[in-house]
Amino acid sequence: MVNRTFHLVSLGCPKNLVDSEVVYGLLEKAGWNGVDEPEEAAVLLINTCGFIQPAVEES
Repeated sequence: MVNRTFHLVSLGCPKNLVDSEVVYGLLEKAGWNGVDEPEEAAVLLINTCGFIQPAVEES
Protein backbone atom coordinates (compact mmCIF):
# COMPACT_ATOMS: atom_id res chain seq x y z
CA MET A 1 0.00 0.00 0.00
CA VAL A 2 1.28 3.44 -0.93
CA ASN A 3 1.73 6.01 1.84
CA ARG A 4 -0.34 8.90 0.48
CA THR A 5 0.29 11.38 3.27
CA PHE A 6 1.35 14.99 3.09
CA HIS A 7 2.26 17.86 5.37
CA LEU A 8 1.64 21.40 4.15
CA VAL A 9 3.30 24.53 5.53
CA SER A 10 2.05 27.95 4.48
CA LEU A 11 4.37 30.93 4.94
CA GLY A 12 3.88 34.56 4.03
CA CYS A 13 0.82 36.52 3.07
CA PRO A 14 -2.85 35.73 3.80
CA LYS A 15 -3.38 34.83 0.13
CA ASN A 16 -0.90 32.00 0.60
CA LEU A 17 -3.02 30.63 3.43
CA VAL A 18 -6.08 30.60 1.17
CA ASP A 19 -4.07 28.96 -1.63
CA SER A 20 -2.78 26.35 0.82
CA GLU A 21 -6.32 25.56 1.96
CA VAL A 22 -7.34 25.01 -1.68
CA VAL A 23 -4.36 22.71 -2.29
CA TYR A 24 -5.09 20.83 0.94
CA GLY A 25 -8.69 20.24 -0.14
CA LEU A 26 -7.69 19.11 -3.63
CA LEU A 27 -5.17 16.64 -2.22
CA GLU A 28 -7.71 15.20 0.21
CA LYS A 29 -10.25 14.88 -2.61
CA ALA A 30 -7.62 12.96 -4.60
CA GLY A 31 -7.21 10.46 -1.75
CA TRP A 32 -4.27 11.96 0.12
CA ASN A 33 -4.27 12.37 3.91
CA GLY A 34 -2.92 15.48 5.61
CA VAL A 35 -0.82 14.85 8.72
CA ASP A 36 0.15 17.24 11.52
CA GLU A 37 3.80 16.25 11.79
CA PRO A 38 6.27 16.53 8.88
CA GLU A 39 7.99 13.34 10.00
CA GLU A 40 4.78 11.39 9.36
CA ALA A 41 4.40 12.61 5.77
CA ALA A 42 5.48 10.96 2.54
CA VAL A 43 5.39 14.39 0.86
CA LEU A 44 6.24 17.81 2.30
CA LEU A 45 4.76 20.91 0.68
CA ILE A 46 5.89 24.46 1.46
CA ASN A 47 3.88 27.34 0.06
CA THR A 48 5.76 30.60 0.43
CA CYS A 49 5.71 34.10 -1.00
CA GLY A 50 8.79 35.70 -2.52
CA PHE A 51 7.28 39.18 -2.50
CA ILE A 52 7.22 39.68 1.25
CA GLN A 53 10.69 39.84 2.86
CA PRO A 54 9.75 38.10 6.16
CA ALA A 55 8.43 35.13 4.17
CA VAL A 56 11.67 34.94 2.21
CA GLU A 57 13.67 34.95 5.45
CA GLU A 58 11.39 32.39 7.11
CA SER A 59 11.63 29.95 4.21
